[in-house]
Amino acid sequence: MNERGDAMGAFHDMPDLAGRVLGGSVLAASDESFEAKENLLNPWVPTFREGTFGPKGQEYDGWETARRRPDEHGDLGHDWALVRLGLAGVIRGVVIDTAWFKGNYPPHASVEACAVDGYPSVAELAAADWTEIVPRSPLDGDAAHAFPVDLERRFTHVRLNMFPDGGIARLRVHGDVVPDPALLAGLTVDLAALENGARVVRCSNMFYSSPDNMLFPGSARNQAEGWETARRRDLTGHDWAEIRLAAPGIVRVAEIDTTHLKFNAPAAVTLWGLDGRAADTGDPAAWRPLLPRTRVQPDTRHRFRVPGADEITHARLDLHPDGGMARLRLLGDLTPAGLTALTDRFQRLRDPQRDDGRPLLADRRPTAPPTARRP
Repeated sequence: MNERGDAMGAFHDMPDLAGRVLGGSVLAASDESFEAKENLLNPWVPTFREGTFGPKGQEYDGWETARRRPDEHGDLGHDWALVRLGLAGVIRGVVIDTAWFKGNYPPHASVEACAVDGYPSVAELAAADWTEIVPRSPLDGDAAHAFPVDLERRFTHVRLNMFPDGGIARLRVHGDVVPDPALLAGLTVDLAALENGARVVRCSNMFYSSPDNMLFPGSARNQAEGWETARRRDLTGHDWAEIRLAAPGIVRVAEIDTTHLKFNAPAAVTLWGLDGRAADTGDPAAWRPLLPRTRVQPDTRHRFRVPGADEITHARLDLHPDGGMARLRLLGDLTPAGLTALTDRFQRLRDPQRDDGRPLLADRRPTAPPTARRP
């Protein structure tokens, strides 16, 4: 079986907290003379068509500012873009991608982050307490630059700085979602929702797309926005995904959504649960059935009651034999232990100091970052 394994440790496989599909938005920018700031969060791979000249010159799929000139003091200044994360959380890594910007990319960039509750204005964010999470670092043209972040704090916004000007195609902010427990306490919640902190921790196959997709908010707009496996030729087996729930809870309703999967939906599904505090997820005998093997239809939103369920921390969805899943919802109740776990984590990650008193951000000198050049 092909499990996610070590790949789960790479921040590239974590959700893009700034992603537009998760609610991220570019609130403001110092300049967008050539290309709009909103392009930074486009979900697709940056594209380019040579010879597409508009009123402002060659068109690029990214954010591009005007050329800066020194002021009377010889100061160039720098450009910046302010991003509200779609999902607040702990940032594990940042990708700054200068795809297709070859003669007009910025030579350096940095990233800052802050945590502001509610829905602050741009002016309020300007006065916030910002923390540098990526120091000023050199960039190359037409390359994706990956910067790991070692800072155990919950953030809500980031600010991308480029020195002094130029074009950046994409900004990705990968990390762990940390929800506000005040919005979940006492309510029926989706225990499998990414926005509530759930994640897929293992799966059998993710040939076409990530299984985390089925935990995204909203409805899938096409089959690419769900999870889809390769065609299984071993007819004795089946595909599966293991989900770590947002917190310990009791599942009351399971929603199995195969919308847009017309010819590649599974024939049937099975749903299992396990309390990871008392059992090993690797022990097949420890899993208890939540939903028996049940036939499902293509391009259909199914809802099933889950009677007499126990408190669990993990769920496993089996696809028989293979196929795709647009969305998985596990609606239920947080237990007292679950709410306590969420609250403790939320409060701990708002504290800017570790328990031992050391600053959370290690002393890191700017170095040439790893790059992924395009052919």
